[in-house]
Amino acid sequence: MASNISVFGLGYVGCVSAACFAKEGHQVVGVDVSQSKVDMVNDGKATIVEHGIAELVGEMRSLGRLRATTSVEDAVLATDISLVCVGTPSAPNGSLDLSYVERVCSQIGAAMKKKSTRHTIVIRSTVLPGSTEELALPALEGASGLKAHRDFGLAMNPEFLREGTSIKDFYDPPFTVVGAGDETTAQTVAAIYAGLDAPVRTVAIRVAEMIKYACNCFHGLKVGFANEIGNVCKASGVDSHEVMRIFCEDTKLNISPYYLKPGFAFGGSCLPKDLRAVTYRARQLDVPTPILEATLRSNDLQVTRAFDMVQAAGSKRIGVLGLAFKAGTDDLRESPMVTLIEMLIGKGAQLAIYDREVTSARLIGANKEYVEREIPHIWELMSGSIDDVLAKCDAIIIGNGSPEFRSIGDKVREGQVVIDLVRAFGARRSDGKTYEGICW
Repeated sequence: MASNISVFGLGYVGCVSAACFAKEGHQVVGVDVSQSKVDMVNDGKATIVEHGIAELVGEMRSLGRLRATTSVEDAVLATDISLVCVGTPSAPNGSLDLSYVERVCSQIGAAMKKKSTRHTIVIRSTVLPGSTEELALPALEGASGLKAHRDFGLAMNPEFLREGTSIKDFYDPPFTVVGAGDETTAQTVAAIYAGLDAPVRTVAIRVAEMIKYACNCFHGLKVGFANEIGNVCKASGVDSHEVMRIFCEDTKLNISPYYLKPGFAFGGSCLPKDLRAVTYRARQLDVPTPILEATLRSNDLQVTRAFDMVQAAGSKRIGVLGLAFKAGTDDLRESPMVTLIEMLIGKGAQLAIYDREVTSARLIGANKEYVEREIPHIWELMSGSIDDVLAKCDAIIIGNGSPEFRSIGDKVREGQVVIDLVRAFGARRSDGKTYEGICW
């Protein structure tokens, strides 16, 4: 079903969004403070340069589906949904200048006073988590005298348009993200994307705000990672493009969701050792690899983060469920849990540890040699059951994803705190009292 949509800001995102929504059959009003941009759209011309956009704006204008104005009131009264696509430029210190978002929201709010029907405002500009609820919402409510999520809809709908391919990206997105504070608004915003063959993900507003940053930070990380690998390859006489071509063929681990779940530090016999080896070789070759080196530092900081969480719990009697770095294995080599335990022992903690796979009777080979050489005192801390650990300790650390650890939910007594490093309890979030997730 066609909607009446106003698009605030006729820059890159706004121009493309306005033209594409018009092509989808919606009636679109573009809004901008620049009279020249408004005139261009009304003359059937695009405000940006990109393949296909000039023709699309001209076609939509000739069909009568697209027009532009400098009047906020005109646009709000003529439409049911307003997309805020104004700029959020960086300040010298890296912070965002959200003055354009705040100003346009105040203007929309003032115009809503003259409406008798529900209006929906959609923040499409890129803003950090909390901006929609802490800046846009007060501006809208203050200027309109209305209540968000009751009298008007407010949503966050991040855009994923790349310069040069924005029209293609609009029509072929991996997903459409709608962050809304009420179901009516979520359905209203999702409906304008009904013509696109892509899943709509309805989430909390702050999740929608953060998804855009997670995507772009990862894209930047990928570019930097590929370049660092390429630089090491060149210095080593290796064809970097051949390496990365084959690297990208692995869609099970490399180009996949694997390793992308927030949690505790990585460990084991491969990742730390291989990262150290490559960064050492890079130093020998005088090739800087700040991303690869920072990966090891970041991993160490995640162990420190867990240590600080345990310290904050305020207990010296600490239980550990899961010692091996991966559930179902007995591998203790470079296990971050072992590092965490050593740090806690150094602070005088009394520990009780349970891991079904890690016992002196079961360990053989390299793992047994590692324990006997590096952490022989660990056996004095081992307990025979989960219940034994729960009985002895006031703070419980869940160190790996073994399914049996989920059973403690009903056994935790008053005064105990669970520090979860692996998201053992699904969607449960930190409450600051009885449960703390390391990243959630």
